[in-house]
Amino acid sequence: MRINRAALLACLVQSSASFPRTFAIASTSATSTTKVTCRNMSSTQMETTCTPELLEDKSSAYKELVTKLKLVTQLRRAEAVLDYDRTIFMPEQAAEERGLQLAAMAEVIHEKATDKKIGELIEASLKDLDELSSGDISSSSYEEERKVLALSKKAFMKNEKIPTELAARKAKLGSESYGMWTKARAASDYSMFQPYLKDCFDIAMEVASAQRDSDDVPLYTQMLDEFETGMSAQRIDEIFATIQEALVPLISKVLGSSATPPSTEPLKGKFSVDKQQEMNEKIVSAIGFDKNFGRIDVSVHPFTTSFSPRDVRITSRFSEDEWYQGLAGSVHEAGHAMYEQNLGNSGLATDSALSMGVHESQSLFWERHVGLSKPFWTFATPLLKDAFGEDFNYSPEEVYGAANAVSKSFIRVEADELTYPLHVILRYTIEKEVIEGKLNVADVPTRWNSLMKELLDVDVEDDAKGCLQDVHWSMLAFGYFPTYLLGAACAAQLAHYCHIDIPDMDGDIAKGEFSKIKDWLTKKVHKHGSRYDSLDELLEDQVGEALNPEYFIKYLTDKYTDIYMC
Repeated sequence: MRINRAALLACLVQSSASFPRTFAIASTSATSTTKVTCRNMSSTQMETTCTPELLEDKSSAYKELVTKLKLVTQLRRAEAVLDYDRTIFMPEQAAEERGLQLAAMAEVIHEKATDKKIGELIEASLKDLDELSSGDISSSSYEEERKVLALSKKAFMKNEKIPTELAARKAKLGSESYGMWTKARAASDYSMFQPYLKDCFDIAMEVASAQRDSDDVPLYTQMLDEFETGMSAQRIDEIFATIQEALVPLISKVLGSSATPPSTEPLKGKFSVDKQQEMNEKIVSAIGFDKNFGRIDVSVHPFTTSFSPRDVRITSRFSEDEWYQGLAGSVHEAGHAMYEQNLGNSGLATDSALSMGVHESQSLFWERHVGLSKPFWTFATPLLKDAFGEDFNYSPEEVYGAANAVSKSFIRVEADELTYPLHVILRYTIEKEVIEGKLNVADVPTRWNSLMKELLDVDVEDDAKGCLQDVHWSMLAFGYFPTYLLGAACAAQLAHYCHIDIPDMDGDIAKGEFSKIKDWLTKKVHKHGSRYDSLDELLEDQVGEALNPEYFIKYLTDKYTDIYMC
């Protein structure tokens, strides 16, 4: 689990808050709202003579709006603290009372976030902004405030378009369908869940229909906007088709009889959980997670939660029988956490994470392009030997091969990085076909099993290992799955350009020197928050081109044909 995804999905069941509002974290920098009087000065002049002029000083409406938005942010952060404590520290017998506390918080937050006054203040602020900017030849005048208002208006209007009755039905169904999904999965019986899933699709489409600005916007594109703002279904179709066309034959080649698989012996044995935790903490601290502004805990499912950039928590899980999954989870969550730690902190939407795809790109950059790279094991293998003793007598090359071994799997969350993309494409294909009216909900298991055979040459044994394995659909999170693969492709593209800008990046990784890499990601991604309209726009401005899956394909092709000598 990533970025406390279950908590996020539950939040989306309870309200129609958009992703930027869920992670409403923003800049405290004075220059973020500094405009008019400093606009035509040099940076040196600004440092010595400039008195910042804030929109709050010019518009009482904007000042009041910001106060209300920051209050909602702080309430959401308080809610997150309660939820984190529930997951990690709370006594089991306190569950009922904590549920009541969270419900009370959710009610207050909903009331504050949907206050009609917010909509009125947004419109009044926009009017003031237009008047202040009239006759101003600078296109950047109050650019930050304009973005705050645009994001706030979008989120408010999405909430406003959903009737109270529909929101109530959605929340009720989310709770009921989740409960039935757990029972159906335990029984491996899709027929138990089928009528609930049908209702989930129906209500999700009803919500999307209410929220979209025009009937010309496809329902699935509207659903995507909840998680991957600015990304259309047509754009994803093109990206995923390119990836699928390349990976299906590549996987067959890598797992074919002529390939030479690496040994997985370095992963096997008995490994002290305490030693694993100690080692993982050293590694995530080395790559850049700042424990002065966070902590590391243990949970059943790894996740990251941000209460503010000054308090970002990560969790991982460990097994005595295998050490790599615990390390991979820790590095992955540290990638999420470093993104959150490097956002600003004023409580406005401009400095929230841009999208789930961008967030996933940060975790996968560190997990895969650093943590699964060959030079990383030059750095990490001595730490493994210190943790596990003389019996762990493997070279960095042997550990690198074992950590990158490929195998076919029924289960998405257990899949390696080469086969994982096809698991995502399968889910994307099915939910999109249902929403477009091309697939009946009753036929989901048959379609699932057919695609598993087509994409991965796997025969699904039962529903639990097939279409019932994921929680997302039970929580009406349609449009969520593609963000995993968009993040993977984005991470590969960022890694390509990071190597160009840091020529000795591999050498730095091998020496355990990660600060240049972290600083590069902060400059290119973290500090921009939600100031761009989409992942594509962010990449185009920061590295010179929109999302291009060819970098991801080349990365996987070069890496795995080398490891498997095929």
